[in-house]
Amino acid sequence: MSLKDNITMVKEELNSEEKFFEKAVITEKFIKKYKKVMIASVAVVAFVIAANLLYDANEKSKVAAANAALSKLQADANNATALNELKALSPNLYDVWVFSQAVAKKDLEALKGLKNSKALIVGDLAKYEAAQNSASLEEYASKQDAIFRDLALVESAVMLFGENKIDEAKEKLSKVSKDSSLNKMVLALMHYGIK
Repeated sequence: MSLKDNITMVKEELNSEEKFFEKAVITEKFIKKYKKVMIASVAVVAFVIAANLLYDANEKSKVAAANAALSKLQADANNATALNELKALSPNLYDVWVFSQAVAKKDLEALKGLKNSKALIVGDLAKYEAAQNSASLEEYASKQDAIFRDLALVESAVMLFGENKIDEAKEKLSKVSKDSSLNKMVLALMHYGIK
């Protein structure tokens, strides 16, 4: 190699080392400037992760305790301690238990108490089960999101047939959805039930 090539190579090495040290100094200044922010960010992330883990562990223990209380109730339906424990741990599961017991015992007061339940479907089912006459069935069926809307209309029509209110019964049956699985029954009632 010639002297000129050696000098060029040494200059390039010095330039690369100079750039490396320059980047190191810039990085050091950045770290000093934002040291507290970076430490706080790491602390916040660690806190969020720890809080999330604790929350999950707490929820799992609540579910296990609620299931244990439900098991006690299945063994002894009159266990008031287990019932109160279930109500405190899982209000939705409590509502489902009370609903199942109210339906089994045909307890209208308990069903009426569950009409505003937050548990999925329980409120709607309680309204349907508590409906005892044509007017209350019609009121239930008038709600757009009623699960047993068509069945309530058919039951209401059958009650009206029993009271010999043929025109009202026909009107109720005409409200049943054409796509309903009860449509064949509706057609039979329209044909045989109305004179």
